[in-house]
Amino acid sequence: MVNSPVPTLALVESPVQLLNVLEWAHAHAHTDAHTGTPNGPGTEAHPAAGAAPLLSAVPRQPGSLPGRARRPQDGPPRPAAGWLRIVVLPPTDPMSRGQLRRVAGIARDEGHAVHWQEARGGSGSPVGALTALAPAVRRAGRIVVGDPFSRLVQLLLVPARTAELTVVDDGTATMEFIAQLGRGERLRRWHRTGGGTLSRARELAYAPVSGTARRRLTPRGGRVTEVFTSMPVAPLPGMRLRVNDFAWTRSRFGPPRLTKGTDLVGTSLVETGVVDPARYLDAVRALTLEHGVTRYFAHRRESPEKLRALSEATGLEIVRPDLPLELIARRGPVGRTIVSFPSTVVHTLPYALTGTGVTVAVCDIDPAWLTAAASPRARSFLAGVTETARDVRRLPAQAAPAAG
Repeated sequence: MVNSPVPTLALVESPVQLLNVLEWAHAHAHTDAHTGTPNGPGTEAHPAAGAAPLLSAVPRQPGSLPGRARRPQDGPPRPAAGWLRIVVLPPTDPMSRGQLRRVAGIARDEGHAVHWQEARGGSGSPVGALTALAPAVRRAGRIVVGDPFSRLVQLLLVPARTAELTVVDDGTATMEFIAQLGRGERLRRWHRTGGGTLSRARELAYAPVSGTARRRLTPRGGRVTEVFTSMPVAPLPGMRLRVNDFAWTRSRFGPPRLTKGTDLVGTSLVETGVVDPARYLDAVRALTLEHGVTRYFAHRRESPEKLRALSEATGLEIVRPDLPLELIARRGPVGRTIVSFPSTVVHTLPYALTGTGVTVAVCDIDPAWLTAAASPRARSFLAGVTETARDVRRLPAQAAPAAG
């Protein structure tokens, strides 16, 4: 007799988190289909033959060949509907919200229940979200989160009773999360500085909530913490680590059509106050000239003013993706070389683009580019992101000149 599926609640705030929840669900279904172990999704169900293409929310790439869009029966069995409920807690910026709606459509095509819960801005509040979601949080047999540093997520974990928590990637922050948890430190984003008196007072008032969340996320006393990640991390004692190799993305998209040009991936390091805007513009200009870059894939947090300045200074085509870059690149068309500054994609794209012939190259951040406001941790953290990336080409130092 097959055990009933564990009811799972996923709390996501970004398109990348939502994509990685889909990857996590696929990995659990794949494990169960091959081992018969009901460790999450429960009984598997094959869709009827001749079903419509799975990703009806995503158009085919231009010039795609018949059969490029996978049908559900081409991949591993889909999990039984109802075992996973995904709650989207959207930010206020339009680009993130647009991407989230697109990925939410894909999740629904997968058969998962998706609930859109406003928790910020005029139409929602953290307290309102807690009131609405607290019963579901208490009932969940497993909770999946994408950003353990999020104050909203930490607040929602307070009423949790589950012994199983899973953390999926929201980017390279997973590396810092495990490091801080292992050192017993309070959870704090790597690019944040100490802040002023008011900021410190707010953190002191919030400390009990943050402390509760940290204890929930620490594997001890029968609590299981699973980390599902593409990042190079070492699990803590009692922590379960599962590698996210983007098997779902590869099974549903591509392989992509390759162009002759080079694509450059943008970063929000200017917006977070880590890198000086003028230095960043000079670096993009140098990379464009040296590597024949033709397109710039903007980060969803990059400002329109910054992107206009980049376009005017370099002549690059600025692309604002409507899906996470892993899906955009896998669908194609995409350059034979993708250049990025230290960021999540230097770890995820080599997985997503395995076997396609695309080269991922990483350009390190020169310490001279950092602003005076950058946190003391910024330099070592960014260097670590580059040094631990697998299957990437590291650009020579002259590809990253200082301004002047």
